[in-house]
Amino acid sequence: MKQAILNLFFALIAFILVYGIALLTGLPVIQEAVLIAFLIQWICFIPAYFFQTEKFYDLAGSSTYLFMVGYVSYQSYSSLNLNTASMLLAFCISLWAIRLGTFLFLRIHRAKEDKRFRDIKPAATRFFMAWTLQGMWVCLCSMCALAAIASQNGVLQNGFFYGGLLVFGLGFSVEISADWQKSNFRKNPENKELFITSGLWKYTRHPNYFGEIVLWTGISIMSFSSLSNCQYVTLISPLFTYFLLVYISGVRILEAAGMEKWGHLENYQKYIRSTPSLVPFSRLLKIKKLSGS
Repeated sequence: MKQAILNLFFALIAFILVYGIALLTGLPVIQEAVLIAFLIQWICFIPAYFFQTEKFYDLAGSSTYLFMVGYVSYQSYSSLNLNTASMLLAFCISLWAIRLGTFLFLRIHRAKEDKRFRDIKPAATRFFMAWTLQGMWVCLCSMCALAAIASQNGVLQNGFFYGGLLVFGLGFSVEISADWQKSNFRKNPENKELFITSGLWKYTRHPNYFGEIVLWTGISIMSFSSLSNCQYVTLISPLFTYFLLVYISGVRILEAAGMEKWGHLENYQKYIRSTPSLVPFSRLLKIKKLSGS
């Protein structure tokens, strides 16, 4: 009972935090989009819990990104402040959401389950919190871009915009390449009990997450010049992505699972010692820095 109350409390805090930031933007369309985004998650939670399935969890998240971008873009179009840069920013987020949502949905369809939810699904409040946190993820990651699109003059085209576009392209390419490399590695039956150390995975243990953090940094840079006053708080996007992927849903869980499965192997221990967890070449740079001092 106590844990159930805590789960609902944390879900409420997540919603209040996100909606509070939406209020700070001073843009009613952002506040409306945030409310609808959370409602989508909460509605999806009902059949997911009833049928005890997480198979459409990631697909729902990606679809919510598409809805928010489409909703805000349509409202901006109606207000005659949707320009080419706004459409390009919206396209970048939509392209990423469609690619990732499709990839994750097909992966879970093949695997039959997402192991992250094995112990979460049976507990209603814990599963509800997971859906609420997905709403938080969608809103906090996209809000800087949505605020820029909904701004009075739309997204500004300048050095920040084009520099951010390049950063987005780099991160998007890294994420796609990393997922493609690991998928091909897993398709080979001989690699069933092995861990990947080739391609981008040679330089970082989680290149897909590194790519995602970089691409959201690019989205923030593209949006920067179009924000004003309290709207700058929405630039929390890449920091939130880093925190979420490293400490909550991604790296932490996979590192623990990897140690449990391969931790007794000397070559895995060597891989852990020699390969950065997230940022490529960070250990090499650290070694050079220490040797230089």
